[in-house]
Amino acid sequence: MRAFTTLSALVAPLDRANIDTDAIIPKQFLKSIRRAGFGPYLFDEWRYMDRGEPEMDCTHRPLNKDFVLNQPQYQGAQILLTRENFGCGSSREHAPWALEDFGFRAIIAPSFADIFFNNCFKNGILPIVLPAETVDQLFKEITEGYQLTVDLQTQTITTPAGKSIAFNVDETRRHRLLNGLDDIALSLQHADKIRAYEAERVKRAPWLFKDA
Repeated sequence: MRAFTTLSALVAPLDRANIDTDAIIPKQFLKSIRRAGFGPYLFDEWRYMDRGEPEMDCTHRPLNKDFVLNQPQYQGAQILLTRENFGCGSSREHAPWALEDFGFRAIIAPSFADIFFNNCFKNGILPIVLPAETVDQLFKEITEGYQLTVDLQTQTITTPAGKSIAFNVDETRRHRLLNGLDDIALSLQHADKIRAYEAERVKRAPWLFKDA
């Protein structure tokens, strides 16, 4: 998992509330568990004028030109600004996989669905909760080329005008992102203790391992 420290990036405004995981990555794409390759299908039903299917080549699919992520001024955005209850609905981890594969590293919203929120931290995405009025102000400020700087170390967002906005992340989650630690990497930090435990277990109950 990629570490997240500081990000200065273009912001894409998605001015909708209660965006569920089926909108983020429709159900037909859940057949794959590869974790990669979902970016082209992010918000599939909103981005394209036809129905997407797994393994479909999206290069020549008809685009919905009114959808924000298809507009030229937001190409390459790595920060998504959106409204409350983002990521609601089913608990599919494919949703953060698709967002990360598309290129988003941070999402700013007044609130997130709990399971989606947790899954973001496991997949290298920083979900930032800000008061609704602060999110409103950011939406009002967005113009072409609008960028924010997100510093996880200091837990601040800096606007183009130099205003600093504080946010808070649980220390355990913050540590994971700063160091790029997913669940497996966290476990492997204790590899020596795990090996020692397994060696001692073989000594105490060798009959369990006679066919190993």
